[in-house]
Amino acid sequence: MAFVQDAPRLAQPYRHDRVLRAWLARRLPPDRAAALEGDLDALGDYAVMAWERRQSTPRTEPVLTSWDAWGNRVDRIALTPAWDEGPTMTTRHAVLAAGHEPSPWARAEAFARVYLYHVASEFYCCPLAMTDGAATAIRASGNAALAARALPHFLSRDPSTFWLSGQWMTETPGGSDVGRSETTARQDADGQWRLYGRKWFSSAVVGEAALALARPEGAGTGTAALGLFYVETRDEHGAWRGITIDRLKKKLGTHELPTAEIHLDGLPATPVGPVEHGVRQIAPMLNVTRTWNAVCAVASMARAVALARDYATRRHAFGRRLIDHPLHARTLADMQAEYEAAFALTFHVAELLGHVEHDEAGPAEVALLRLLTPLAKLWTAKVAIRVVSEALECFGGAGYIEDTGLPQLLRDAQVYAIWEGTTNVLSLDMLRALGGIGIAPLRTAVAGLAPEGDATRRAIDRALDATEALLAEVGSDRSSLEASARGIAFTLARCMAAALLARSAAAADGDTRPAAACRRFVARGLDRLSLPENDDDALLATAPDPG
Repeated sequence: MAFVQDAPRLAQPYRHDRVLRAWLARRLPPDRAAALEGDLDALGDYAVMAWERRQSTPRTEPVLTSWDAWGNRVDRIALTPAWDEGPTMTTRHAVLAAGHEPSPWARAEAFARVYLYHVASEFYCCPLAMTDGAATAIRASGNAALAARALPHFLSRDPSTFWLSGQWMTETPGGSDVGRSETTARQDADGQWRLYGRKWFSSAVVGEAALALARPEGAGTGTAALGLFYVETRDEHGAWRGITIDRLKKKLGTHELPTAEIHLDGLPATPVGPVEHGVRQIAPMLNVTRTWNAVCAVASMARAVALARDYATRRHAFGRRLIDHPLHARTLADMQAEYEAAFALTFHVAELLGHVEHDEAGPAEVALLRLLTPLAKLWTAKVAIRVVSEALECFGGAGYIEDTGLPQLLRDAQVYAIWEGTTNVLSLDMLRALGGIGIAPLRTAVAGLAPEGDATRRAIDRALDATEALLAEVGSDRSSLEASARGIAFTLARCMAAALLARSAAAADGDTRPAAACRRFVARGLDRLSLPENDDDALLATAPDPG
C-alpha cells in the first residue's frame, strides 16, 4: 500500500487562464486592462489559497444559534472563514463597486473580478449579485433619499461601512410566480410602513439590508398590486428589527451560504417607488443578477476543467497518463470548447451591459442585450451542470469523494439553473424579448462577428434559418410556441456563442487554440430545435391512470 496519488493542483487562475487574459487583451482599452491587473492577480492568489485551505481543513457551514445561554432570542449566525473574509475581499478589490464606475467598461472589469473570486468566495458572490441588483434598482427608481442612504454602503470600498443586500421575494405559494405573495405591508398612524409575513427562501439573511416584495394592506390581488420595499435588518444596537429566523435551509449545494426561512413581524420598510407595480421596479436589476449568474456558472466550469486537466497529467492508468489516452483527451477538449463558448457569450453580455447602462449603445444593441441576457443565463447554467459533472467523472472514484472538494462543485452548479429564473421561465422571457422583432438583432450581430461564407457562419445561418422557420410555423399557436421555447433558446444561445468564438479565432494572432475551440463547438451542433406533437407531451408528462 505504498502508492499515494498526487492530488490535482490549482494553477493560479488569473495567470494561467488563457481565455480570460486573451479576452481582456482584445476587448479592454490597454490602460484599463493594465489598471485592472493588480486586483485580478490578487484574486487569483486568493483562489489558490482558498483551494489549498479547503484541502487541509475541515469543511464548515453556517450555524444558527436561536437562543443564548440565558434564554434570550438572539438568532445569531456563525459564518465560514471565506464569508468572514468576504467584506474585506470585496471592498479591497472593488468586486462590486467597480461595476458602478462611470465607464462603459465598468461592468466587464467588475465581472472579470467576479469570475476569479466566485468559487473561492463560497458563494459570497450570491449576495454580492443581489446587492448589485439592489443598487441598480434603487438608482433606477429615482428615489434620491433612498439612494443617498443605501448606495454609499452597497458600493463602499471600506469593509467597515460595506453592506450586503438580500432579495426577499420567494414565499411558499410561489417562487417565480410572485403574484401569489402573502406578505403584507401596513402603514402606522405616523406613516411608517411595516412588513408582516413569511419569506420562505431568504438568501444571505445576514445582510444589513434587503429588497422585499409585499402587498400593501387593502391592495388587490395579483402581481401588479405588489410593492417593492427597502428594509434594514438590524437596529442601531445590532438587534433584529421585527425579524425572526425560523431555520437555515438544508440545501443540495451552496452549503456555506446562509439561506433562511424568516418571519416578519412589523419590520420597518421604505417603498422603493410607488407602492404598486413593485415587480416592474425589480426589472432594472434582472440584467444585472442574471449576468452575475452566468459569470458564476462559467467560473465553476473554468475551475472544474482546470482541475480535470491538471489531474490528467498526474494520474496514470493502463501504463499511461490519462492525458495520453485519446478518448480522455477528446473528453477534455469537448469540455474546454463548451466552456470557451459559454465564456464568450457571457462576457459579451457583460460588455453590452456596460455600454447600454452608459448610453453608449444603439437601439440594436439594447435589443440584443434584452435577448441575450436570458439566453446567457439559462444556457450557461445548463452547460455548467454538464461540464462539471463530466469533470468529476474524469477523476473516477475520487470525483465522488467528499474530502477531495470535487463533489461540492457539482452540487453547487445545480443552483445556476434555479436562481434568477428557471430554464423554462427564462425561455418564456426570451419569447417576450423576441416580440415583434424576431431574431433580427441576433442576425445583425452575427453578421458583424463571423465572416460570411466560412464554415462557422454557414452553420450559424442554417440554424438561424431553421429557427425562423419554426417560429413562422408555430407563431400563431401559443401552446406550440411555448412548448418550443427551450429548443429555440438553446439554439440561439449556441449560434451567438459560435459567432463570438469565430471572432476570437480571427483575432488570436497565431494562437490556433481559439480556432480549434470554435471548430469543436460547431461540430457538436448548434440546432437544438424540436417540434414533437403537443398531444404526446400530455401523454408522457401526466401520471398513468392507476386503473
